Amino acid sequence: MATIHDVAQDAGVSPTTVSRYLNNRIELPPATAARIDAAIKKLDYRPNLLAKRLSTGKTEAVGLVTPEIREPFFAELASAFEDEADHHGYTVFMSSTRSDRKREIASLERLQDGHVDGLLMMTNTPDDGTLAGLIGERRNVVIVDEDIPGVSVPRLFVENSEGAYQATRHLIEAGHRRIAYLGGPQGLLTVTERREGFLMAMNEAGIAVRSEYVAMGSFAPELARAATVRFLELPLPPTAIFASSDYLAIGAVMGLRDANVSVPDEVSLIGFDDIAFSTLLTPPLSAVRQPVEQLGRQGFLTLLALLNGETPPLLTRLPVELIRRQSVAAPTSKDFRA
Repeated sequence: MATIHDVAQDAGVSPTTVSRYLNNRIELPPATAARIDAAIKKLDYRPNLLAKRLSTGKTEAVGLVTPEIREPFFAELASAFEDEADHHGYTVFMSSTRSDRKREIASLERLQDGHVDGLLMMTNTPDDGTLAGLIGERRNVVIVDEDIPGVSVPRLFVENSEGAYQATRHLIEAGHRRIAYLGGPQGLLTVTERREGFLMAMNEAGIAVRSEYVAMGSFAPELARAATVRFLELPLPPTAIFASSDYLAIGAVMGLRDANVSVPDEVSLIGFDDIAFSTLLTPPLSAVRQPVEQLGRQGFLTLLALLNGETPPLLTRLPVELIRRQSVAAPTSKDFRA
């Protein structure tokens, strides 16, 4: 089996140069890099990862904890994170926890046991203090998307409140006053901040928020579907719905179809996320776009800074963008139940 010394001798460089090149820690002239690549191929060189880990005390692997890898938002973020990690010579071990607290705890224990050098943590269930306690005892953890209160580690979020404000303003500027709101489970950062943005826009416009127009408690499309049907059965139903996630928007679409209500001719609809299927709906869904790929890449770079002994910002906010499509129109004077 070829060694790094064999590769170095064949390429005419030092073993240290080969090592740094393979770990993406040096930029070499193209001719030198080509000689090393040719030597690796010729000798069929494979790094001895176990020996390397024993000598450096590092796994050169990082963990990514996601609530549900099947969901487009988390899948896109994970793909960007993995791509950036690979570019810097790191392997990614991924855990899809299905919102199971025991799985989240197991992922943090793998960091403690030295299976990975660092961890990017995502959760979508409110913490009862368990995660905060475990994270507080560990180094090299970055939190993305949802907060875990009580810990002092780098966190990356988007401008949730501003995005919800823009979405609500879009409905108001289209002429809507009877605006319903679909929210997720209480206790989550995104849920709290998006509701704050909605309320800010409504209050600024002098529009009272009707309690019967608000439904919160889950990101499940089926619950949003049932809530939408209830909205439509009110004596004075809403003319527009702001769904604070695209999955809630999907549930709203199903509820509107159940009631044979047309979008946007009878009820306008706007979402939050702008994941891939938004453009596949009929009509295409207006939504607040999150910079999902940037969250994944910046998440890894923040984690890398920790691994390199640097001190990244404790809080980073990424901007959002309102995407106007055909699911929002001016309200009609016609009662869709007539």
